Amino acid sequence: MKLLDVVNLKRISGQIAALVVVSIVAIHLIVTATFMLFQPDPNDQRFDRGHGELVALVKLLGTTPAAERPALLANMAHTFPQFDIKGLPAGTATTPDDSQEYPRRSLRRLFGGAKLLSIAGESRDRLGIALPDGDTLSVNITPERRNGPFWGGPWFITLLFIVISLTLLGLWAARVLSAPLSSFAQAAEDFSLNGAAEPLPERGPEEIRSVARALNRMRERITALIDDRTRMLAAISHDLRTPITRLRLRSEFIEDDGHRRHMLRDLDQMRSMLEAVLSFLRNDRKLEALTLTDIATTLQLIADQFADVGHTVSYEGPSHAMAMARPDDLHRAITNLVENAVKFGGEAKIGLTMSAGGAAIDVADDGPGISDAQKSAMLQPFVRGDDARNMDHEAAGFGLGLSIARAVALAHGGELTLNDRQPNGLIVRITLPARDAGKAAA
Repeated sequence: MKLLDVVNLKRISGQIAALVVVSIVAIHLIVTATFMLFQPDPNDQRFDRGHGELVALVKLLGTTPAAERPALLANMAHTFPQFDIKGLPAGTATTPDDSQEYPRRSLRRLFGGAKLLSIAGESRDRLGIALPDGDTLSVNITPERRNGPFWGGPWFITLLFIVISLTLLGLWAARVLSAPLSSFAQAAEDFSLNGAAEPLPERGPEEIRSVARALNRMRERITALIDDRTRMLAAISHDLRTPITRLRLRSEFIEDDGHRRHMLRDLDQMRSMLEAVLSFLRNDRKLEALTLTDIATTLQLIADQFADVGHTVSYEGPSHAMAMARPDDLHRAITNLVENAVKFGGEAKIGLTMSAGGAAIDVADDGPGISDAQKSAMLQPFVRGDDARNMDHEAAGFGLGLSIARAVALAHGGELTLNDRQPNGLIVRITLPARDAGKAAA
């Protein structure tokens, strides 16, 4: 990073540096303004450090007869110890005090021209005051100031205002600077190949805009790559259908029944393989809209369809269960799982469990099952567990049934897992998360 990047407001570093500088300047401005607004005026009687009380006491002594002053002085000394008022002994050296410094200037104004004296040998904090009858008093003109509670003064209010202002400023800055990063994470979660997700907005600091542009270009390249792959395989499938059809017609002229039957079976398998591959590739390109679906009715229909053609398939669960789902995709996924179950086992059971967290659909069979070492690999496309599932040539598939079902589960925001069934067999479980109807429609 170059040194000048720190002052570039288009970059995150520049914005953070500007935020720190603005915060410091704001603190100084607030403190300065508060001091200017709340500083005491030396000539204001409200901030005379008790001098108004001192003037009142001295005037009271001046109007009191000389015989009664000692008792009054004793009471004043007890009640107002901060002024330390006492009579000045005769013969004490004094000089007139004409100083214009604070607080002498303020006291001279408050006394209305009374004679102020400097006492020899005393500090500047003590001042002599001549009474009208000639007696002289010695007083402390800097009494201890009694401060109020900190939380009730202007400095506490200023500090509280600074804390609240900086907190709000920090929260706002954190939100503004982190919002683009949060949008990146959300865009990664919502990324799909069906074109439904909007491209990332290219706004914010320069680094954020660069990342947004790169991510949008990456999404475009991935989408183009998948489109090219699908178009290529679709073209291959279309071109292969013609020779397959010609081979099927020519196989009808084979005189040997066994050879003709095997040839037709191989050609049918080739055609089915092409259709299965194209179906898998197109599965994540066009997603159905989520609709309120009776999952229980869908599962019962699948069980009845297999039972009608002679398979032993049963359903266990509630008679009705409404949830947000893609009905056609869900029907296709469960059909693939049941086909595998009846192919590798004698019977299949479809189970449905509803809870607050969503729905769990189980497809169980009594076949040989899948070993733990192969369960992860079996979820990948074009992987066939011939050894684990004891498949023969007649029942061989293409290794796409579980992959398609897992893709459908992921498109619903759920997951597909493989679990062992006791004493033997396999349980394929699809979990669908609970969704609010209003949010799903939006």
